[in-house]
Amino acid sequence: MNILVVRNDKLGDFITALPTIYVLKKYDPKNKIVVLVAPLNKALAEACDFIDEVIVDEKENSIFTLTYKIKEAKIDASITLFSNTRVAIAQFLAGIKTRIAPATKIAQIFYNKRVVQRRSEVKMAEFEYNLQLTTELFPDISLDFPKPLLEFNDAKELYAKFCEENTIEKEVIAFHVGFGGSSDANWNLDEYEILIRAVLEQNNYQGVLTFGPDETSLYEEMQKRLEGEKVVFYLSTDGLITFAKLISQFKLFVSTSTGTYHVASLVGCATMTFFGDSLFASAARWKSVGDEKLQKHYMLPIDQQKRQAVFEEVKKELLLF
Repeated sequence: MNILVVRNDKLGDFITALPTIYVLKKYDPKNKIVVLVAPLNKALAEACDFIDEVIVDEKENSIFTLTYKIKEAKIDASITLFSNTRVAIAQFLAGIKTRIAPATKIAQIFYNKRVVQRRSEVKMAEFEYNLQLTTELFPDISLDFPKPLLEFNDAKELYAKFCEENTIEKEVIAFHVGFGGSSDANWNLDEYEILIRAVLEQNNYQGVLTFGPDETSLYEEMQKRLEGEKVVFYLSTDGLITFAKLISQFKLFVSTSTGTYHVASLVGCATMTFFGDSLFASAARWKSVGDEKLQKHYMLPIDQQKRQAVFEEVKKELLLF
């Protein structure tokens, strides 16, 4: 069976789809798993050995171009984890016989198997809601998946070179101070500077600051703030997969709940992550797909006094790590 899985939005959202894709392939290795992804997730999709084909959804393409791409893949069934009218109509026009999606938005009229989930109630995490949809296609499917879900054979070699080039002789605690994605809670740069300096003063770990390729101004700002400190500044210009390989070898990855947090958890790195103080933005909804024992979550309150208390707790936790 050729199965299309649709999750064509942001990096973290796509990572919440990977357990779904894995269990579909595991259920029957003869299944051909095709994914429809946004351009930024193409490399990550191609790095997963449980994905057989990648269709890139270029937003500038017409609905008819997208329909053609899907039709060319000869899909028997589709599972759309997050839908919009455009992808719903394209699947309908492509003639996919079984089209599964959550029963939300007007787009649901173009699917013939609609599943009521009410994700806004956050009875499960996003990746668990995604997994649930597979049971509509295969009622007896196992929803278990390995943690970490993605590993690289050459990660240690790449990391050794990174350490040699940056004179790293200790395990790494990495800080990713940027926002990105749809995260709505984070420490400000002054607060991050305090946390980073506290870790450096302990002298137990090497500090590394990571930045996305579009965060050059932030990269330069943090270099100025931490001038003279023994810290490595890493601007990710070698692509997401290289970034993921490095993260997989770090001891701890500290960030807001953005896409890089999901990458870190996906590849098995321990995480310390900051979430908005609301059900919609919470860890209950957006915990990642890695081992929960390796995930430390903090909700950041709006109230300044409560926020300061959480900040002191985070600082203490870092010093005890």
